[in-house]
Amino acid sequence: MDFVNFVSKRYSVRNYDPLRKVEKDKLLRILEAGRMAPSAANRQPWKVLVVQSPENLKRIQSAYPANWFANASTVLVVKGRPEEAWIRKADGYNAIETDLTILMDHLILAAHAEGLSTCWIAAFDKQKLIEALQLTDDEVVFAITPLGYPVEGETATRPKSRKSLDEIVEWI
Repeated sequence: MDFVNFVSKRYSVRNYDPLRKVEKDKLLRILEAGRMAPSAANRQPWKVLVVQSPENLKRIQSAYPANWFANASTVLVVKGRPEEAWIRKADGYNAIETDLTILMDHLILAAHAEGLSTCWIAAFDKQKLIEALQLTDDEVVFAITPLGYPVEGETATRPKSRKSLDEIVEWI
């Protein structure tokens, strides 16, 4: 497998087919890939919420009211508890955001491998999401993603605009 080619073809979709549902076997493989994500000190301080019921999808749409988001048949929410995450003793750094980010990345890349589309969303209304999901005070969410199939005609890949290696790598 050419991993660089694989990740180069993944892109964020903002136009989902509301009639095409995510198959259970694909969803389970995606979740299994997420389960394999590394976390600091293997604490795994996370849960993945799979939102699929029309009632719950409608509730979370208030936290991110884009029209295209409302068309997704599935939304994945990665949540965690900071007190369960590893904390670096030297300075008190809590690895919860790093751990949840790695988990979300595994889920998104696994979805791409299954022929499904995603869009990493961090620009949600935190308070509305907390209310919609009935999260407790000790739970945090750093990202959510719709999961599904793009509408017919959506381009399968797009060229990516990225800085060159010379701009992002320092050899020391």
